[in-house]
Amino acid sequence: MQGVTAHGEAAAARYAGARVRRVEDPRLLTGRGAFVDDITPPGTLHACFVRSPLARGRITGVDTAEALALEGVHAVLTAADLNPGAHEQWYTLIGRDVPDSPRPPLADGEVRFVGDPVALVVADDRYIAEDAAELVFVDYEPLDPVVDYATAGQREDLVHEGFPGNVSAELTLRDPADLDPIFAGAPHTVRETIHQQASAPVPMETRGLIAWWSAPERELTVWAATQSPHELRMFGSRLLGVGEHQVRVIAKDTGGGFGQKVMPMREEMCVLLASKLVDGPLKWIEDRRENLLSAGQARRAHGDARMAFAEDGTILAAVLDYVEDVGAYPVPWPLQSAAAVGMLFPGPYRVPEGAFTTTCLFSNTAGRGAYRGPWQFESLAREMLLDIAARRLGMDPADLRRRNLLDRTELPYTNPNGMPYDDISPKETFELALEMLDYPAFRAEQERARAEGRYLGVGTCTYVEPTAGALPLYATEGATIRIEPSGKVNVYMSGGSCGNSLETTVVQLTADALGCDIEDVHTIQGDTAIAPMGGGTGGSRSGPMTAGAVAETASQLRERITAIAAHRLEADPVDIELAGGRASVRDDPSRGLTLAEISGIAYFQSESLPKGVPPGLEASGRYRADNPMIWANATHVCTCEVDAETGEVTLLRYIVAEDCGPMINPAVVEGQIAGGTVQGIGGALYEHLAYDADGNPVATTFMDYLLPTAAETPVIEYGHVETPSPGPGGYKGVGEGGAIGATPAVVNAVADALAPFGGTITRLPLTPESLVTLIREARR
Repeated sequence: MQGVTAHGEAAAARYAGARVRRVEDPRLLTGRGAFVDDITPPGTLHACFVRSPLARGRITGVDTAEALALEGVHAVLTAADLNPGAHEQWYTLIGRDVPDSPRPPLADGEVRFVGDPVALVVADDRYIAEDAAELVFVDYEPLDPVVDYATAGQREDLVHEGFPGNVSAELTLRDPADLDPIFAGAPHTVRETIHQQASAPVPMETRGLIAWWSAPERELTVWAATQSPHELRMFGSRLLGVGEHQVRVIAKDTGGGFGQKVMPMREEMCVLLASKLVDGPLKWIEDRRENLLSAGQARRAHGDARMAFAEDGTILAAVLDYVEDVGAYPVPWPLQSAAAVGMLFPGPYRVPEGAFTTTCLFSNTAGRGAYRGPWQFESLAREMLLDIAARRLGMDPADLRRRNLLDRTELPYTNPNGMPYDDISPKETFELALEMLDYPAFRAEQERARAEGRYLGVGTCTYVEPTAGALPLYATEGATIRIEPSGKVNVYMSGGSCGNSLETTVVQLTADALGCDIEDVHTIQGDTAIAPMGGGTGGSRSGPMTAGAVAETASQLRERITAIAAHRLEADPVDIELAGGRASVRDDPSRGLTLAEISGIAYFQSESLPKGVPPGLEASGRYRADNPMIWANATHVCTCEVDAETGEVTLLRYIVAEDCGPMINPAVVEGQIAGGTVQGIGGALYEHLAYDADGNPVATTFMDYLLPTAAETPVIEYGHVETPSPGPGGYKGVGEGGAIGATPAVVNAVADALAPFGGTITRLPLTPESLVTLIREARR
């Protein structure tokens, strides 16, 4: 992997900006991580779900007798046992008052997708629980399922009563018909319906939690694979009708989440509720089949996208009519991310007029969930449409983009759908990426290859991404920092180890903020009993928000440390410098005190502290994001070769030029980009969470749900453009961008390779079969 840096490099701090080795790696690489399945308190019982084999059916009876008779079985709980214990079920991230769909913990009266949980077996171990689950006999009256979301609005069958037309949510910002005169008068218009298939986040670690209700103390302790411990704590307290102070959530190591573990789903609800009905800790670990069956789908959607162009290729207007499948039980209420698709559709381009509609439709399939860049369809539809337009206008796709991309001189800029852009560099990242590729040289190579009967292609995607958004749960972040009497530093954060290296970056930021050695800083995260309230990992928020929380808190301690040192050294506080774990006088470095000495004074010699300085060296602070959005942007460039006979796609080079502001740790930034990029490649070429006509899932193992491996992934090359944000340290989020930009870049590269055959790619994934079919039809 290689890196190129351009524009506005910030002055390097001692640790921030450096490729510091991840502090979590020693335990993870030596197998000493602590995941939920590694935790088994004494007396732990194990849970297994009985799941529906039907996409839709009425439950007419449940017989649990044989299961209960099996030795080692403690309980078989049905909707009648669990569901009455559920109080409020809303998510803090979304709010109480949205018109959300019903979400019963266990299926009650009707099952609504294959995998719908119908009963919960509690036994001495998972093996017994699985055996018992097979002995629970459920009588169903089959009903016609709504499988094709695209026609769900025309069906009389309703997935949920009270939602006519199977509409979960819909929004029109501006009627697309308002723009008809522009399209009618435009020299060029392009219109296509883009279809994207369903994908799944498939984290390495599946969902899981242990819930232990202590009746004497009336306290619930939960060990969970979660991206947001405080969200789970608040949701759990509302669900059970107990105070938040009665719920403690502990999130140790988490093997990836990608949005799937931000909010508790129905299985987690069941385990929390069941914990009050059993004696001892209750553990549920999802297996991979369950994960693919019921942990949720994402991306399944289509959009009628159209653009109007002037004679020279300048964009005049852009319209998107977007429709998405939200399954039976979406988590969370889907309108926010669906609306973002329309709001962001103009992307980083100069688009004077825009409109969009959004429709979310229920179906009898697994519920839609958050997945890394939930609004990603906007970039897919826009960037595919731009390449299609370029070919029809007889222009190079790069030249069409150059005519329309925003550059820094035009900022701030508000797109026609109301999104206010600033502190971004789309044209700059675009040019850097093409320079790294040597775009003219590739085009020359492509011509030579075509003459030899080989089909090479290049595709790009340039996007903008909102990070550190101002949703209520995400708008603030807290930190507590305690300098121990030894001078060592503990920093407490909400976070948790989800693979995004918050442990490392928080330590880097704290060491710089306090002027101490990084080896002297330790972080404790993911335990709601001791960690400050925070939103957790989601929405590409972690970098800027944790940086703000550390800065707010450390500033209090710096002031206190400086005051103590100045008082003891008889110096002016403005002349005190903090570096290397020492406070010294700027013009006379020999005069100084170590952090341990200052800490000793603060804790044990409080009578000698200067006036107004409290004893001890512990502080809590909370950062509030004053900006409604911090924007990141990037350009992805992919080259490929397509075998016209077999449809095999071989990726040749992959380049990402991104602007996430100054990088706290370039290695972490590049790791986040790489992970998202590989997921985006999978979405373009391999992954498909498919259903048959009866609503049966046909990809519930990795034999059928195909994932890209190292063998299919090219070396990723990185270019960095740094435009500081108005937030703390100038940092921006970077977690979701790779998954947004990769799919369109790969699709456009394949379409470019096959351009000599004609035809238009509008449907994903690009399987060998689909590409061979396209080529054959084009040759007729």
